Amino acid sequence: MSDVIAAISTGSQVSAIGILRLSGAGCAQVGEKVFTCRNGAALSQAPNRKLIFGTLHDRQGRCIDQCLAVYTRGPNSYTGEDTVEFHCHGSPAVLAAGLEALYQNGARPAQRGEFTRRAFLNGRMDLTQAEAVIDLIEAETADAAANAAGQVGGTLRRRLAPVYDNLTDLCSHFHAVLDYPDEDIDAFRLSAYASTLEEDARILERLLCTCTQGQILKNGISAAIVGRPNVGKSSLLNALVGYDRAIVTDIAGTTRDTVGESVLLGSVRLRLLDTAGIRQTQDPVEQMGVTRAYDALHQADLVLLVLDGSRPLEREDRELMTACSEANVIVLLNKMDLGQAVEPSELSFSRVFSISARDGIGLEQLSQAVAAQFGGEHPYDGSILTNLRQKDAIERALNALRAAQEGLRLGVTPDAVLLDVESAMEQIGEVTGNTVRKDITDRIFQRFCVGK
Repeated sequence: MSDVIAAISTGSQVSAIGILRLSGAGCAQVGEKVFTCRNGAALSQAPNRKLIFGTLHDRQGRCIDQCLAVYTRGPNSYTGEDTVEFHCHGSPAVLAAGLEALYQNGARPAQRGEFTRRAFLNGRMDLTQAEAVIDLIEAETADAAANAAGQVGGTLRRRLAPVYDNLTDLCSHFHAVLDYPDEDIDAFRLSAYASTLEEDARILERLLCTCTQGQILKNGISAAIVGRPNVGKSSLLNALVGYDRAIVTDIAGTTRDTVGESVLLGSVRLRLLDTAGIRQTQDPVEQMGVTRAYDALHQADLVLLVLDGSRPLEREDRELMTACSEANVIVLLNKMDLGQAVEPSELSFSRVFSISARDGIGLEQLSQAVAAQFGGEHPYDGSILTNLRQKDAIERALNALRAAQEGLRLGVTPDAVLLDVESAMEQIGEVTGNTVRKDITDRIFQRFCVGK
């Protein structure tokens, strides 16, 4: 990690501010070759964490921006190393020219996630915090951002640390008695740790119970909008997303394929799929759309079954209701602005709402129903497990703890029980980074963007 690395830490689009970031021993010396402080001092002599006004130059030495620089000395920086940031006007051309100048003067391009990886390797954060950084960047809702920010702050690490410490105490006590029999060490009795093992297992179980909500928080809910032609499925999609995402006409069969869009309904992210109208047809293209609609119906987390509530139900409506009988379904009686020919009480579904997709009437009830099922009251303070890699490791740790408890119950020898205890520690270490392997580290940071 002795190289000076550099990257653009903001997006590639035009913006008000763009940031060039460097990290590594000697980064200030590299930076001052392309930046002239207005006060005439060298950047390497700048006060710690103080913004300095000056001029940024390209590789030909031309002035390309009047901007700010900040020099942060390690170990109290994001990466734990010396870092420099140039806060420029957000022109992609300026940032690219500044980056080229830094490369020419000794910096090398940063790899994906290399700044955060250095922070992890330098002990500035554990692996749970490092993984939460990319979750925070990718968060699509305020709840997801709050949970990721909590994990960046160390909430998940604090949940797991007592378990790891308890298991460490158990193992160290056993080995101390075994290796130093002549020392005045309390006798090792495995039974004395039975309650500790049970409490540790419960902590892991409670954490795993949050994973379902964590996946909803991170990935949202797949919701298929289904119904026969011309009941207002595309109108509903457009009403939910707030603009004309799908073509709406009076011609049956206008929607031939699934149309996807993401929308925030209350605090829940819905991955909406507007499907082709389901009916009997001889048109081979429309038949393919109907097949895909049924596939979406069976695979979705939530089905929004749209019926034309202004007209009596037709055979195809009833066939669809039968197809949805095993699904997680909300029935929407659309077109209430045209009168209501179907009453919610006539249908054998628990969640039926009368709406007008054209006028937006009744959508608030839909939002509340989705929030009631998928939202719930959660702290979103970092205690919700959203990472499947972490979930898998914690499940393996829990299984190892349960095996240790079973061995204790059966009276097997302490050394055999400790094999399971040490296995649980290894799995927890894969979450926190205590014993993490290089290949796992590499895989984790491949998710990151350059510049973070």
